[in-house]
Amino acid sequence: MCGLAGFIDRDIQYDPQTVVRAMADRIVHRGPDSDGYFCEGGAGLGFRRLSIIDLSGGDQPIFNEDGKLLINLNGEIYNYRELRAELTAKGHVFRTKADTEVILHGYEEWGQALLPRLRGMFAFVIYDRRSHRLFGARDIFGIKPFYYYQKEGLFLYGSEIKSFLAHPGFEKALDRKWLPTYLTFEYIPNEETLFQNVRSLPAGCCFTYEEGRLSVERYFDLRYQIRRDRTEAEWLDEIEAVFRDSCKAHCISDVEVGCFLSSGVDSSYVTRLLSEDMPVKAFSVGYAEQRYSELSHAKELAEKIGVTCITREIDAQAFFDAVPAVQYHMDEPLPNPSAVPLYYLTRLAAEQVKVVLSGEGADELFGGYNYYKECLDFEKYMRVPQPIRSALGGAAEHLPRFHGRRFLMRGRYPLERRYIRNNYVFDETEVPLYLLDGQDFPRPHELTKPIFDRAAGLDEVTKMQYADISAWLPFDILQKADKMSMAASLELRVPFLDRKVLDLALQLPPEMRVTKEFTKIALRRTAERVLPQKSALMPKIGFITPLNQWMRQERYYQQIHDTFTSPAAGEFFRTDALLALLDEHKAGRDGGMKRIWSIYCFLVWYKEFFGAAG
Repeated sequence: MCGLAGFIDRDIQYDPQTVVRAMADRIVHRGPDSDGYFCEGGAGLGFRRLSIIDLSGGDQPIFNEDGKLLINLNGEIYNYRELRAELTAKGHVFRTKADTEVILHGYEEWGQALLPRLRGMFAFVIYDRRSHRLFGARDIFGIKPFYYYQKEGLFLYGSEIKSFLAHPGFEKALDRKWLPTYLTFEYIPNEETLFQNVRSLPAGCCFTYEEGRLSVERYFDLRYQIRRDRTEAEWLDEIEAVFRDSCKAHCISDVEVGCFLSSGVDSSYVTRLLSEDMPVKAFSVGYAEQRYSELSHAKELAEKIGVTCITREIDAQAFFDAVPAVQYHMDEPLPNPSAVPLYYLTRLAAEQVKVVLSGEGADELFGGYNYYKECLDFEKYMRVPQPIRSALGGAAEHLPRFHGRRFLMRGRYPLERRYIRNNYVFDETEVPLYLLDGQDFPRPHELTKPIFDRAAGLDEVTKMQYADISAWLPFDILQKADKMSMAASLELRVPFLDRKVLDLALQLPPEMRVTKEFTKIALRRTAERVLPQKSALMPKIGFITPLNQWMRQERYYQQIHDTFTSPAAGEFFRTDALLALLDEHKAGRDGGMKRIWSIYCFLVWYKEFFGAAG
């Protein structure tokens, strides 16, 4: 595991060694154990290492036999031993025991065809000293981040955008046109970012940069192939076997491995399987406000399965104190409140271990979100001709509230317009009420339509899962998991997001995933074989916080009020509208917590990167 930072520059007017070191130092938290650099012919490659495998011999960059190719890798390759044996049989000579070197020799042997062979999480670059070509790729889920900046012959890349700040050629500027999209989704659902000319390499894509030209190519996409030739028992047997194998693979390490543990079935299942083979330390955070805390559930399960559970409670002051650091480490603003407890959870774990396993991805692959049920509610109604649904929805919009009004209003639209994880932060019609430049921007359904076009022909539940795996997972869930864990110099692994687990999930019939009554059906029934029924059937509650009530307390209300009346707020927003929203929430007359927090997080982020010290 490491942090990548580097450049290719056709017109260097600076000392490349000094600059690439400064870029890597900006992300030292991703790899405090060691560093390594290469500069030659306008190229500068740097990395910071968190030592997990081959502790003494895995420093990067790593060169091939003749020294013409070199690689930097951020991530872990879980099938590297099998690939190493295959490549050794073909005559390749290895100098280390690290998984990084397997990618380098695999690229020599198979070129881009190596990528489908890799089982793991990764973002890497390979530099060819002869052709001055830079080749790189990102894993199929987007577990590990990869950003790049391209302008006038300069190409920067890195695991975090903040590394670019140390390069003299980087022009830091806000890309304001994407601010309305952030306000609706809480992230930007494509490769764009809020920094001008900075993009993320999409999950499942690779790139080549040569002679000033960048080409990006997709090497992987989801392909659902539903199977109906298995009994339920056969499905459960297969899920158990495949997931056990994934957990075993994700435990490959030369350092101790721990687990995150909440009340949910996903982390509980991971923890239980690991505890069968090794002593496990589990980590959990919660709140003094018991109705929001999962600590009692986590402790109860840990005691039943004989796992040491290390916990911490977070109060309102600690929560608000962490927001600037959270937004800084995220690189882009993220108003998902769960980022804050995760920030503390990763720090708690990092005091004891260097690697943890977590349950991210299970909901997207196996159908765990409650809003997937809505597709089943709409299933018959969507057969009604669209003009009729449109007329009924339009009429309902102008009537007082009644049972079924929201159903009729949403039912007039196709799925790509109903989808934004079932609700907006800001509805697109609300954006101009709060944002000064909120008139002309891509409508949410215009951004999601390409995703749904790729899922054409699938049932609506599966389409929503496809969209979540394509957008929500890489741009929100996995960004949060990577950035918060790396901020604590902790490697977070996600065994549900494994190529073999995915292959199986893509075959699972919809009714084994979601019904009108239950979610994640097959996975819960599989987990029930080794978990107490209470844990296996625990309803999906998410990483909830008492933020809604904390924001009504005078101290934190005033803190947000001061931010909303700052010069930066006046630069982007209609301040009177922000204050009205805040006061309505304090008075308990409006459920505006998500909208307030979204704007507050943006302004805190903006201060971190564009303020006096940014």
